Amino acid sequence: MNEGIIFIFGLITGSFLNVCIHRLPREISVITPSSKCTTCGERVRPWQNIPLVSYLLLKGKCHYCGTGISMRYPAVELLNALFFLALYQKFGLTPHGVFYMAFISSLIVITFIDLDFLIIPDSITLPGAVIGLIASTFILPDPFSPFERMGIKSSLTGLIAGGGVFFIIAVLSRGGMGGGDIKMMAMVGAILGWKAVFLTTFTGSVIGSAYGISLMILKGKGRKAKIPFGPFLAIGSVVSLFFGRELFLLYY
Repeated sequence: MNEGIIFIFGLITGSFLNVCIHRLPREISVITPSSKCTTCGERVRPWQNIPLVSYLLLKGKCHYCGTGISMRYPAVELLNALFFLALYQKFGLTPHGVFYMAFISSLIVITFIDLDFLIIPDSITLPGAVIGLIASTFILPDPFSPFERMGIKSSLTGLIAGGGVFFIIAVLSRGGMGGGDIKMMAMVGAILGWKAVFLTTFTGSVIGSAYGISLMILKGKGRKAKIPFGPFLAIGSVVSLFFGRELFLLYY
């Protein structure tokens, strides 16, 4: 029963994430106006905005003009719901489990915005870093030592490590790394700690490199082609959150 409620809540939250993904990079309020078709401008009615269900009932098309609706919308809703379910099963309905749900949702928004616009919004990362520091003081455990509280010192060390390492990379790469990545890793460090910074960086770099090499081989992309790094850092963050302790123990 609880799993079903968590899954539905994840779908509803995922629907809001779609609003954020569309509006934040365009600097439009995520509260008003109400959702509308981007082609014909007709307002989306409540029954046309039921997560996952409406997409299936409308057969992936606008009710008014028949324009196709991107598969991304139900995909984001489903992805968020599955993550909520996985987090519930691992952490339960605890304060830190609920916080991690918000954290994963923010990573999903960052991923799709970075894919589309090659930017990572400060409106997510900067408040996320501050909230991470506060939450680490009171409710967040250390993902690598789940029986220990993160604490403000470890969180602050993670923030400095995440932002500092990527600032150095940005300087050495002469613009190859953006400011958004720096702030994103500061947020990740504040929430998951300094150990997660290095695991996230390593994991994201391996996956990102494999993706870049694949593009060069399959699509003939040049070495200087712009590839968003945020999605790979998001994957690394998820790996750190779910498997950080196990990987850390395996290494040592």
